[in-house]
Amino acid sequence: MDLTVSRALTIPAAELGWRFSRSSGPGGQHVNTSDSRVELVWSVADSLVLSEVQRALLLTRLEGRLVGGAITVTASEQRSQLRNRELALDKLARLVATGLAPDAPQRRPTKPTKGSGRRHLAAKQQRSATKRQRQRPPAE
Repeated sequence: MDLTVSRALTIPAAELGWRFSRSSGPGGQHVNTSDSRVELVWSVADSLVLSEVQRALLLTRLEGRLVGGAITVTASEQRSQLRNRELALDKLARLVATGLAPDAPQRRPTKPTKGSGRRHLAAKQQRSATKRQRQRPPAE
Protein backbone atom coordinates (compact mmCIF):
# COMPACT_ATOMS: atom_id res chain seq x y z
CA MET A 1 0.00 0.00 0.00
CA ASP A 2 1.89 3.05 -1.29
CA LEU A 3 1.56 6.34 0.57
CA THR A 4 0.60 9.32 -1.58
CA VAL A 5 1.89 12.52 0.02
CA SER A 6 1.20 14.80 -2.96
CA ARG A 7 0.76 14.49 -6.70
CA ALA A 8 4.53 14.70 -7.08
CA LEU A 9 5.53 12.39 -4.22
CA THR A 10 4.45 8.83 -3.48
CA ILE A 11 6.32 6.72 -0.94
CA PRO A 12 6.40 3.06 -2.00
CA ALA A 13 5.25 0.43 0.48
CA ALA A 14 8.69 -1.22 0.34
CA GLU A 15 10.21 1.82 2.10
CA LEU A 16 7.70 1.74 4.97
CA GLY A 17 8.36 -0.38 8.04
CA TRP A 18 5.55 -1.54 10.30
CA ARG A 19 5.65 -2.65 13.95
CA PHE A 20 2.67 -3.79 15.97
CA SER A 21 2.26 -4.03 19.72
CA ARG A 22 -0.45 -4.23 22.34
CA SER A 23 -2.26 -0.98 22.86
CA SER A 24 -3.44 0.49 26.13
CA GLY A 25 -6.88 2.01 26.53
CA PRO A 26 -10.39 0.77 25.74
CA GLY A 27 -11.08 -2.68 24.42
CA GLY A 28 -11.80 -4.87 27.43
CA GLN A 29 -10.31 -8.37 27.34
CA HIS A 30 -9.71 -7.98 23.62
CA VAL A 31 -6.96 -5.39 24.23
CA ASN A 32 -4.83 -7.96 26.05
CA THR A 33 -4.73 -10.37 23.13
CA SER A 34 -4.47 -8.26 19.97
CA ASP A 35 -1.67 -6.08 18.62
CA SER A 36 -3.66 -2.99 17.67
CA ARG A 37 -1.00 -0.31 18.32
CA VAL A 38 0.84 0.61 15.12
CA GLU A 39 4.27 2.14 14.59
CA LEU A 40 5.12 3.27 11.08
CA VAL A 41 8.81 3.88 10.30
CA TRP A 42 10.15 5.61 7.19
CA SER A 43 13.81 6.36 6.61
CA VAL A 44 14.15 9.84 5.17
CA ALA A 45 17.91 9.46 4.81
CA ASP A 46 17.70 6.22 2.79
CA SER A 47 14.60 6.98 0.71
CA LEU A 48 14.95 6.57 -3.05
CA VAL A 49 11.91 8.67 -3.98
CA LEU A 50 13.22 11.96 -2.57
CA SER A 51 15.43 14.35 -4.48
CA GLU A 52 18.52 15.67 -2.68
CA VAL A 53 16.78 19.03 -2.14
CA GLN A 54 13.71 17.37 -0.63
CA ARG A 55 15.85 15.10 1.55
CA ALA A 56 17.89 18.04 2.90
CA LEU A 57 14.70 20.03 3.55
CA LEU A 58 13.07 17.17 5.48
CA LEU A 59 16.23 16.37 7.43
CA THR A 60 16.52 19.98 8.63
CA ARG A 61 12.84 20.67 9.26
CA LEU A 62 12.05 17.37 10.99
CA GLU A 63 15.35 16.91 12.82
CA GLY A 64 13.60 16.92 16.21
CA ARG A 65 11.47 13.92 15.19
CA LEU A 66 14.14 11.92 13.38
CA VAL A 67 16.03 9.09 15.03
CA GLY A 68 18.92 7.88 12.92
CA GLY A 69 17.48 9.53 9.82
CA ALA A 70 14.14 7.72 10.20
CA ILE A 71 10.80 9.12 11.26
CA THR A 72 8.44 7.09 13.44
CA VAL A 73 4.70 7.71 13.68
CA THR A 74 2.53 5.91 16.24
CA ALA A 75 -1.23 5.35 16.23
CA SER A 76 -3.21 3.63 18.97
CA GLU A 77 -6.40 5.69 19.06
CA GLN A 78 -8.66 3.01 17.57
CA ARG A 79 -9.38 -0.55 18.68
CA SER A 80 -8.79 -1.94 15.21
CA GLN A 81 -5.28 -2.44 13.84
CA LEU A 82 -6.50 -1.65 10.33
CA ARG A 83 -7.87 1.75 11.38
CA ASN A 84 -4.68 2.49 13.29
CA ARG A 85 -2.66 1.65 10.17
CA GLU A 86 -4.73 4.12 8.17
CA LEU A 87 -4.27 6.76 10.88
CA ALA A 88 -0.51 6.23 10.93
CA LEU A 89 -0.32 6.57 7.14
CA ASP A 90 -2.35 9.76 7.29
CA LYS A 91 -0.16 11.20 10.07
CA LEU A 92 3.03 10.44 8.13
CA ALA A 93 1.62 11.94 4.94
CA ARG A 94 0.66 15.17 6.74
CA LEU A 95 4.04 15.34 8.47
CA VAL A 96 5.99 14.92 5.23
CA ALA A 97 3.72 17.35 3.34
CA THR A 98 4.21 19.96 6.08
CA GLY A 99 7.97 19.42 6.01
CA LEU A 100 8.10 19.90 2.24
CA ALA A 101 5.71 22.88 2.13
CA PRO A 102 7.29 26.14 0.93
CA ASP A 103 8.09 28.82 3.47
CA ALA A 104 5.45 31.46 4.07
CA PRO A 105 6.30 34.86 2.61
CA GLN A 106 8.20 37.03 5.03
CA ARG A 107 6.15 39.70 6.78
CA ARG A 108 6.84 43.28 5.78
CA PRO A 109 7.28 45.42 8.87
CA THR A 110 4.80 48.29 9.00
CA LYS A 111 4.37 51.32 11.24
CA PRO A 112 1.13 52.16 13.03
CA THR A 113 -0.94 54.83 11.28
CA LYS A 114 -1.10 58.35 12.72
CA GLY A 115 -4.77 57.90 13.56
CA SER A 116 -4.17 54.69 15.49
CA GLY A 117 -1.31 56.38 17.37
CA ARG A 118 -3.61 59.28 18.33
CA ARG A 119 -6.37 56.88 19.44
CA HIS A 120 -3.83 54.94 21.51
CA LEU A 121 -2.65 58.10 23.28
CA ALA A 122 -6.24 59.30 23.84
CA ALA A 123 -7.14 55.96 25.44
CA LYS A 124 -4.08 56.18 27.71
CA GLN A 125 -5.03 59.73 28.76
CA GLN A 126 -8.60 58.61 29.46
CA ARG A 127 -7.35 55.72 31.58
CA SER A 128 -4.99 58.04 33.44
CA ALA A 129 -7.81 60.49 34.18
CA THR A 130 -10.02 57.66 35.47
CA LYS A 131 -7.28 56.49 37.83
CA ARG A 132 -6.56 60.05 38.97
CA GLN A 133 -10.23 60.46 39.96
CA ARG A 134 -10.03 57.36 42.16
CA GLN A 135 -7.33 58.91 44.35
CA ARG A 136 -8.09 60.69 47.59
CA PRO A 137 -8.08 64.47 47.37
CA PRO A 138 -4.95 66.06 48.80
CA ALA A 139 -5.30 67.11 52.48
CA GLU A 140 -5.14 70.89 52.83
